[in-house]
Amino acid sequence: MPAVTFQVLEGIDKGRVFREMPTPVTIGREEGNALRLNDERVSRFHARVQFDNNEVILTDLDSTNGTKVNGNSVQIRRLRPGDRIHLGRSILLFGSEQEIRNRAETLSGLHLSNNGNRTQLAPSTVPLHTLAASLANEAEPDVNLSEPITAAGGDLFIGGRLLPPLPQKMSPSQAARLAELLEFLHRHLIAATENTQTNEETAQVTLSYLDWQRILGVQALLARYIRGVAEPDSLHE
Repeated sequence: MPAVTFQVLEGIDKGRVFREMPTPVTIGREEGNALRLNDERVSRFHARVQFDNNEVILTDLDSTNGTKVNGNSVQIRRLRPGDRIHLGRSILLFGSEQEIRNRAETLSGLHLSNNGNRTQLAPSTVPLHTLAASLANEAEPDVNLSEPITAAGGDLFIGGRLLPPLPQKMSPSQAARLAELLEFLHRHLIAATENTQTNEETAQVTLSYLDWQRILGVQALLARYIRGVAEPDSLHE
């Protein structure tokens, strides 16, 4: 089975390195976890890391305090070398030093500056933790529509930054379900924002209270769907 490496950056176990662990890996504070943390804010069985379709997948196991990747709360998430996983008071860095540097080199080939010139993310002499932080920032591009949205090689980009990919090799039924969900959310966002009032002098946008509630409703629906993807049984509660 494919193996994964984690380094503890923060927490009681700071400095420990869990190298080449065969997947699947469970993370938690209880005996029986392959990656056991001495952190009272980490659940007994907090998260699972598995290999699926050539990708490393992290799933939160309905933990008490939740799981974050690069500062964002997640239920299920692809992991890439350099990602930082927050569990309780602990922070884990995913990937070996070589894997993280390899990803930096790959991203430096993808990332384009505004003038179209290729830019280097970081020289090879940059400390690993600093390099990983720069990778985390690259992984979450701002949705700035002043830059063009382009497609290449089956991926979408804003400017030169790679966006999260669509699932591949879906059946027609799965593709139709995903399209239906995205269209439903898109329609409701349009309905909630079509009556906005803008003030160019103050750079402010005004929404009615009802439209604001609609946007919060879409946000809540997205959160529920994300949980349903990570925990299909939650849709049967």
